[in-house]
Amino acid sequence: MKRRSAAVDYALIVVGALLMGVAIKNIYDPANMVTGGVSGVAIIAKELWGVPLWLTNTALNIPLFIAAMYLMGWTFIKRTLFATVMLSLSLYILPEGAFMQDDIFLSALFGGIISGVGTGMVFLVSATTGGTDMLAALIQKRLKHYTIAQIMQVLDGLIVLAGATVFGLHAALYALIAIFCVAKISDGLIEGLKFSKQAYIISDHFREIADAILNEMSRGVTGLPARGMYSNSEKNMLFCVVSKKEIVQLREIVSRFDPRAFVIVSDVREVFGEGFIEY
Repeated sequence: MKRRSAAVDYALIVVGALLMGVAIKNIYDPANMVTGGVSGVAIIAKELWGVPLWLTNTALNIPLFIAAMYLMGWTFIKRTLFATVMLSLSLYILPEGAFMQDDIFLSALFGGIISGVGTGMVFLVSATTGGTDMLAALIQKRLKHYTIAQIMQVLDGLIVLAGATVFGLHAALYALIAIFCVAKISDGLIEGLKFSKQAYIISDHFREIADAILNEMSRGVTGLPARGMYSNSEKNMLFCVVSKKEIVQLREIVSRFDPRAFVIVSDVREVFGEGFIEY
């Protein structure tokens, strides 16, 4: 699998930031829904003092980027800086309007889905939109016995709690639905694009099957010695990893040479190396 070009990576950031901007400005904000992060603080600031969303998002991220550049270097924050600028720009240029203000449940659900897709696209290229993500990374530099995820949960929990004091407990509880959707959708987008399938194949026709996998699928295959405990005989077991869409072709190859072959297929979260994700 070829490495994505930088242009594609930055295009993903632009689209992801735009989707996040739509969720924040046109769904969460009209519904008074604080979902954590700097965007949640921005929604609270707008309600209390009338500060524009983009301005709060920019103002809070500036000191975080200065600290991150000092502690972690330019390489760490380069794409995150671009993503943060794109998100602030999206919040500035998107027109005012509410997609589903009258239904807070749909706001939480679809806001979470749209924001989750956008967040996943940004995370996919090893960037973030700054905010509590970066603050958690900075805190973790000092509190190494806590993970970034644990610190983020505490920070976002405090912001949601602050939102509950401003907008009420009702909106805060629906915000938890949105947060759950964002986490599941973004994780699914990231992991779903990296998932592969591994297969163990036990067959007396292992040579024919291995040759077909190598020649027809252009996939590597490894032969492993095995022993059948019921028959007490030596066996040869094939092991290979393929993409999700290739598993059907693999089954067809095995069935063609040995319909009685024993095949075990399972999910693989990530694969690094030739033909998959480059290091």
